[in-house]
Amino acid sequence: MATEDRLEVLRDLQHDLVALANSQLLNIERLWLKLEANIDAFRRLLEKPARSDPSRVRILSGTAELDGSKHAINDEFREETLQLAEALELDELESAQLLHLGQKLARSYLNRPPLQCAVFHFHNTRDTLLQCLRLVLKQSQAVECEEEIRGVLLQLVTLILETRDGPARNGSLFVRKCMQEMTGCEKWLQSILDRVQRSVMLGQPQDPVFTEMMDFQMGSLHRQHESLATIITLLIKGGYTADEDFYHAIEHMRTIDRWGEMTLHYVPVLTSLTSQYGSIEGGANLRESRTINSRIMEGRDSQVWALPNLQAAMTAWWLSEYSGWYFDQPTGSPLQGVDLEAEAQSRSDCFFRALHDGALQCTLSIISQCKPNDWYNPEKMGLTRSLLGDAPIPSFESATMTLDFQELVMEQFENFTTAFITNMPDTLRRFKIEEDDQRRRILSGIQANLQTGTAENSGHLERFLLIMSYAYEDRPDAAEAFWADTESNLYGFLQWASRRQSTPCISAFCEFFRAISTGQECSVAAQKFLLDENIVSSSRHRRSISLSWAQIFEELDFYASRIRDNTIAALPPNPTGGTKPKNVDIEEPESPVMLECYLRLIGHLCSQSQDIRLWILSHQTFRIVDTMFALSVSTIPARVRACVYNVIQALLIEKDLDLGYYVWTGLDHWASSTYPQSLQTLGGFRPVKVPNAATAGEEFTFETVASSYEEANAFMSMLHTLVSPSINAARLNDGLQFPEQLGSSYRMPGIEPYVDLALDKVFADLLPHLGDPPKTRILSLNVLDFIIECLSSFNEDLILIANKSKGTVEESMRSSSLSTYIRLHPFSRVMEWFFNDRVITVLFALTHQNNLDVSRSAPGSPLIVALLRSIELMSQVMRLQSTYLDIVRPFTKVNTSGKGHSVLNPSLASFEDSVSTNLYIIIDLALYCGSGHPDLVCASLELLKKICTSRKLNALQTSKLSSKLAGNRLVSVLLQHEDLEPICTLFIEALAFDARELDLGPVAESYAVKLSVLDFLDATLSSSPEKPNVAHILLGFDCVGNSLTVKDGGLFAEGISLFHTILGLVVEYPDSIEDTMLSWSLGLKRKGLQILRTLWISSLTSTHTLTQLRNTEFLKAMWLQQSLLNQGTRWSGVSIRDGDFLFNQDAVEALDDFLSQRGLLLELASTELRLLFTEEASERKSQTMSMFLGSLLLQGSNESTVTVFDLLDFLETDVTDSPMGLETRYISSFDPTIGINLAPDGSILAYNLSLMQELLELQRNTLLRNGRIADPIAEGEFNAEVQNILLYFGRENSSRQLMRTRLAALVSWIDLATLMMEGNNVEEAVRSAFTLQALQTLSPRLELYASQNRPEAIIIAKFAQTLLAQLDALESTDSKNGGSSNDLEPRTPNNRRQSNRSLASKSEKGRAGDVTNDRLFQLFRISLRAIQNPDCNDILREAVYNICFRYLTIDSISNTNVAVDRFQSMRAVTAEGRKLIDIVSDDGYSGEGTCRIAALLLLDAMTELSIGEKSTYIVDALIKTNYLVVLVESISHIPQELGETAPADIYPLAAYYEAKFSLLLTISQSRLGATQIMNAGLFSSIRSSGLFATDLDLGLDIDNPQATEKYYQLLLALLRIVVAVVMSRGPQNEQTISQAQGFLTAYRSLMVAIFKRQARIEGLQIKNVNNSGFLVDLAELFVLLISLTGFLEHEEEKDAQRSQRGVFT
Repeated sequence: MATEDRLEVLRDLQHDLVALANSQLLNIERLWLKLEANIDAFRRLLEKPARSDPSRVRILSGTAELDGSKHAINDEFREETLQLAEALELDELESAQLLHLGQKLARSYLNRPPLQCAVFHFHNTRDTLLQCLRLVLKQSQAVECEEEIRGVLLQLVTLILETRDGPARNGSLFVRKCMQEMTGCEKWLQSILDRVQRSVMLGQPQDPVFTEMMDFQMGSLHRQHESLATIITLLIKGGYTADEDFYHAIEHMRTIDRWGEMTLHYVPVLTSLTSQYGSIEGGANLRESRTINSRIMEGRDSQVWALPNLQAAMTAWWLSEYSGWYFDQPTGSPLQGVDLEAEAQSRSDCFFRALHDGALQCTLSIISQCKPNDWYNPEKMGLTRSLLGDAPIPSFESATMTLDFQELVMEQFENFTTAFITNMPDTLRRFKIEEDDQRRRILSGIQANLQTGTAENSGHLERFLLIMSYAYEDRPDAAEAFWADTESNLYGFLQWASRRQSTPCISAFCEFFRAISTGQECSVAAQKFLLDENIVSSSRHRRSISLSWAQIFEELDFYASRIRDNTIAALPPNPTGGTKPKNVDIEEPESPVMLECYLRLIGHLCSQSQDIRLWILSHQTFRIVDTMFALSVSTIPARVRACVYNVIQALLIEKDLDLGYYVWTGLDHWASSTYPQSLQTLGGFRPVKVPNAATAGEEFTFETVASSYEEANAFMSMLHTLVSPSINAARLNDGLQFPEQLGSSYRMPGIEPYVDLALDKVFADLLPHLGDPPKTRILSLNVLDFIIECLSSFNEDLILIANKSKGTVEESMRSSSLSTYIRLHPFSRVMEWFFNDRVITVLFALTHQNNLDVSRSAPGSPLIVALLRSIELMSQVMRLQSTYLDIVRPFTKVNTSGKGHSVLNPSLASFEDSVSTNLYIIIDLALYCGSGHPDLVCASLELLKKICTSRKLNALQTSKLSSKLAGNRLVSVLLQHEDLEPICTLFIEALAFDARELDLGPVAESYAVKLSVLDFLDATLSSSPEKPNVAHILLGFDCVGNSLTVKDGGLFAEGISLFHTILGLVVEYPDSIEDTMLSWSLGLKRKGLQILRTLWISSLTSTHTLTQLRNTEFLKAMWLQQSLLNQGTRWSGVSIRDGDFLFNQDAVEALDDFLSQRGLLLELASTELRLLFTEEASERKSQTMSMFLGSLLLQGSNESTVTVFDLLDFLETDVTDSPMGLETRYISSFDPTIGINLAPDGSILAYNLSLMQELLELQRNTLLRNGRIADPIAEGEFNAEVQNILLYFGRENSSRQLMRTRLAALVSWIDLATLMMEGNNVEEAVRSAFTLQALQTLSPRLELYASQNRPEAIIIAKFAQTLLAQLDALESTDSKNGGSSNDLEPRTPNNRRQSNRSLASKSEKGRAGDVTNDRLFQLFRISLRAIQNPDCNDILREAVYNICFRYLTIDSISNTNVAVDRFQSMRAVTAEGRKLIDIVSDDGYSGEGTCRIAALLLLDAMTELSIGEKSTYIVDALIKTNYLVVLVESISHIPQELGETAPADIYPLAAYYEAKFSLLLTISQSRLGATQIMNAGLFSSIRSSGLFATDLDLGLDIDNPQATEKYYQLLLALLRIVVAVVMSRGPQNEQTISQAQGFLTAYRSLMVAIFKRQARIEGLQIKNVNNSGFLVDLAELFVLLISLTGFLEHEEEKDAQRSQRGVFT
């Protein structure tokens, strides 16, 4: 009995065998192992243990052994086990095990009942086993298979058949076993049919589960029966049988009493047996063949089959092969004394008797029904029905053969026809003689027999030709073999059959000729055959001796003239009236069929070869287009007109613009009944002038076209080709495919009537009333193709270019103007129809198909293709509706007069309004995702994505009935559907990881489906991450109102949801294969990670997502599988060191996806770590930190892993870029910025290459008009320029994209590193070591990137500031015994002086501190060099300013080396030269934003360092640059600057003042600096500023308390500078003292007011007074200044002097 894995093992094997057949299998050894493991299974075939009483007793006892252990079973399980055993005729114990397996696989079978799942699994296992064996046998005989592989497979077949070491008879026994299994399938199927019939007769209610199970079993049994027949056929062809097998097969066939699909399966068995044992090239000798022949001939009378026509057909098949023994009897034949002539006559008589019994009718019926008729070929079907006549023929109601079986049947019938032509030429001649005699009698006037129907036409030759057409149709290899040898019997038969043909015979011959002329090579051979002109008979006979182009053209001209003459006589007075013209008598009853075949042959040949099309179109005497329109009058059968339209459609393949215009003009004249005089070549032919207006004629023509399926279908196919872009106008779509004045003589120009015909009369009226699904699908497909072409050929980019381009688009367009293009293009009218209720109803009906029918249909069937087109059309309408509604529709309203009637519904504001009334479509689209058709799945997901991301459709709704119905309408529809979980399961299966995909890579169909599913989920989640949407439901969440939950017992709760499937996909999919990073694999993983990121950052889903990620250890799994990079890593086979790396899109995508994936992983790590810090989960946090640092506990031992520093390897991915210039000769005015994608900061994200190419094509048009491109050489040079431009900007796009992704990954890494440093409860030693390692790792990168002015330098520089702040925080924590370590803000000039200069305790002195100092000093020097880089921008300079400032303020790690470190720092500054000071000074004066503040802070720190080292270097440099004068003078401008500054910019300006005053304060602390400040006019600048002139007693005119505070800060800063200058100059400097005294005198009132306020505050002990601290500081500084200057003494002296001057003497 099959275990749980058996079906999967067989499917694995089947997948590899299919890959082998398609030459796509990479691991052949894996296949050999799988085949060897399944040899016993192949030998057992479909054996199964039958029901037995002991097993039944054990089940009834209530216990059963399941999965190797005993289990007690309940009554329900026991009952279902017995039912399963009865249904499958299977042993009860095996049934119990199978039922138990069905319980476990319920979800895989969309939650069907376990009993049903068990039945499905059982039959699927049998079916897959047979498919595998079929593939093994087929490949062992495949000529195209490699010799070595075929040899191994042949050995495997001998092992399966046990003929390698056993007798050859074992092969025959295996064939008998297969025959028995076929019989078993037939009996089983009959029992099911009886059971179903009995249920119907008893009136039992039809249980859907029962019905589905019965239907599935019947379908599976049919497939198993077909596979067994194929296996037997292949075994016969391989020579593994004996003649007894032939007798056994004949005996079995004698008992089959009714036709059915299973009967049809025996046909290739019989034909292969006749070839094997009747052919001279088979496996039997002449004696054996004669013995078999005797048995067959004797049995014709004594053992009549229950199906005599099948017996007759088998007899004909046998005789066609067997006659080969006597065709060329060699000398010395064993047939001595045998009357060969009598035997030949006997065989001939037997053959004709078989023909009389319906041999060829039966064969024709079989082969016609083996060919799928999905595409409904009415012409060939009509011919087939006429040749079958009233003969009893088999009927197959639901024959659904696989393509492999169809190919096998066609191959066998090809062998039959070849054998018949080769071995029985006399019989063929007899066919022709009898037919000629019969046609002569008919043409001699035996009208009585014709009228009564007694005249009988044997039609054997016609049937044989039609059989050949079916056998060769759609088999190009067989057709090429037919034409390969012009001396062969087959080619001779072709020449013979083409001569002296009757009307029915020539129809069949054309069908056969059409079948063998498919493909370029075959069509060329057919053309050569038809050009081989034979002698043309006299004018009395219209036909030449042999079929040729001349004969075909003559026939068509004849019938065109005859039809025209009859039409003139039969035309009613009013063509639009109620009288319908009668059909024209075209001589013979078969003539319409012959015309159809001629036209079908012409259309087919034209569709196969451009040379044939050009030859016919340029024919000197035959005007094919004119003749076709002449043949398409309404008085001939509709099918003939349909063939005419098909010919025109074929002629238009790869058309040029002139041909398109010509056909459009002729078509419009024909439609309006005013066809021009171009038919004069037909001799006396004149167009008919009707009294009605042209518009009435056009209306009548369109009514006629839309009155029948065949004509409407062909006409729509022709229209589709007509509106398709011509080969000389397909690059830009900037012109119309029809003349701009088309129809202008009687209506508004354009093709609007044809659009209305397609969408109104055909799509909205005819299509819903056909009633025949195949016809409906085919006709809808052609209409949809026409509609899609009308929409896709409209170039909306031309409007964008016209609006943004400096040049005039109209000068370069092929259309006369952009206005004409928009007005006449069918886009507008087509889009208007999609706001029409009738059209919308039909369109949504087309998209609503039965999911089971879709799954069972072949990939290229009309159902699948039509459904695919309808879905694609909806997607296109949703994409283009904004262009129509916003631009085209308003334009056409204003610029079009006299336009046809409006057809849109005004209540439909957008296509979403139509979708909102047909929301069931999302269920249909979701179900189609499990159809197994990749193209349909991808198209369904694309439309579903558009619907689910539409803001209008995702609008929230409220419900009073249920909270589950509230919220998103789409979600409500999905939740209410009963098959929600099966739908989710379909998505799960689509995304499930399949290791076999890795062999095929991106060409695997399942890979494309995975990408589409991930794109849909990503887009839907991104559109509304904080609101429940369809993607959330499919992922496994449950929606309650506007929140998401996890349902108990649901897919998500059990860990088998789509969400968990994505987790597995991301983890299991490899990054690389054979050391090569692959873009397709990395892209898939990146998309999956992006979806997870959207979920973990959303507040709606973050809790559930992060919980599941943690429970599944997703982060650990991803961390452990990280691949480390280097310069030698290959990306899609290309190294980043290759100069053309950026030109290789696959390589660029691989690198970009890897960087994105790395960034997302680091972001997830940060999120997890941040969450752990919040939860204070110490143990998990410790394990996670250890993993990040390179150690992980696995299975009880610590294992090394990649560290967080290892994951900085992506910084090694610097792409080697080859310089490329743009030198243009032809392209002058070109704006590449049109349509560019911009970042929020205004930078260019990417150039729009498609729009750029269109711009270049417009320039091509201009150059062509100007004559600058006048020869192929000039055109080649222009094309080279275009290619270079596209390559250049494509490389720019690649470079920009890679840079953005690298920066994002670097930011994610820095975020994680910052968290690891700053996280709580992280040991200081670990934190310190991590910080130093980060410095060591990043410092070289900072130096490199800063020298190249790369954006990474800014990010690293800012992170370096964080590292320095962290070192500072660590020192503060140590010195203060637990102080805060989270302060990462840079120190201000005012607080840095209170900080401790050492970052280590005394116990940490020594080597560790020296290493740290060395790394810090290295960073400092790198930053100094970066400042002087001429390409360094303001942002980077600001960052390195801050690094230098931070370094200079923290000094040293080792207290013992403070002096040394300060000396080294000063020496480093000095070594950089005066250029450094100049740059910093310039930025401090005129820098942008905060850059000037950072520059001033650095100058301040360097000045302080210089003063501390007793050096005047910095001050001297500032003096030489005149910077001090500028600083001092700027004080006077403070009030003006404050007044001109916006309120939002006041605080940055205040910070700038603070930094500037701090620098002045530091400079003033040296004697030289103080002197220079005084010389620069300090007191004069202060006086000019007026800041100290305020009288506080009168109050400040400032209402903002914060502004008042800033005012006091300014006063305090300036007063400190004054005091420092006075102190530095010393009391001996009388000039300074004098100016200071003058300062105090001038601002005495301010000083006194400050003293008063300070005294009042302290005396009254008032607390919490605003700015009290500043007042105290100001008072203290004034007191100090008074003391330093002796101001009081000076004032006393002045008072005394005034007193002395005031004494009267």
